Amino acid sequence: MKNPLTVGLVQQSCTEDRRANLDASIAGIREAAARGAELVLLQELHTGVYFCQNEDVKRFDQAEPIPGPTTEELGELAKELHIVIVGSLFERRAPGVYHNTAVALERDGSLAGIYRKMHIPHDPGFEEKFYFTPGDLGFAPIATSAGVLGVLVCWDQWYPEAARAMALHGASLLLYPTAIGWDPTDDDAEKTRQREAWMTIQRAHAVANGMPVVVCNRVGLEPDPHGRTAGIQFWGSSFIAGPQGEILAEAPTDRPAVLVAEIDRARSENVRRIWPFFRDRRIDAYHDLLKRYGK
Repeated sequence: MKNPLTVGLVQQSCTEDRRANLDASIAGIREAAARGAELVLLQELHTGVYFCQNEDVKRFDQAEPIPGPTTEELGELAKELHIVIVGSLFERRAPGVYHNTAVALERDGSLAGIYRKMHIPHDPGFEEKFYFTPGDLGFAPIATSAGVLGVLVCWDQWYPEAARAMALHGASLLLYPTAIGWDPTDDDAEKTRQREAWMTIQRAHAVANGMPVVVCNRVGLEPDPHGRTAGIQFWGSSFIAGPQGEILAEAPTDRPAVLVAEIDRARSENVRRIWPFFRDRRIDAYHDLLKRYGK
């Protein structure tokens, strides 16, 4: 496996125009590849707006099968550029069964694997339980020519258990396609707390597991289609961090961006030697983690 690995991500704003959104993703992928990226990550549900602000049965028409039209198009691009691409789709698995699913396309255009979002939020403006069936594939990394990818999706990023499970199953880096932002009516202090908490928890996953983390978020204001709220101001801030949580590259909060950074994969083993968290885990004493709360 080549070391170092150059990774890229595409932070973009989205509209209701699927073709325009996918074209923007493709343009970003091409730019990242031209800058040397061998692995490119796209944001959560990158072919459209974040439709989960409301419950609307017509949105199910936007779901697609996997394999399907988007994986076919991204696969052709991966083959042309000879890179690995990780995208994020609204999967139509069966009538009434839909998932929020990440896909990994290999350098030869084939579908290397998928991950179905495990943690499904349901909060004002993020009404995902209406749309998405919880994932049933577990925390299984996807083996690719760019490494063993621990792909998780958005709300998963708040759970140390998910990151740890991916690490224990052999992931060499963590990837988080994401859609998160502010309520525009929040004050600046609250916005700062939320964004910094979001970055801190994911950098902590890098530290706790001694591996790089790649996070791709969307950017821009997406109005509430029903006009009941002020919408969501997605805060961008996509970033690439090393195995000690160090920031290698970070995108702005207010505009699209393509980030590229070089990851020294040998550092993961070196970091785990000096911070041997895996060695010192008390697996004999963690039974209570399987309980909802308390003893």
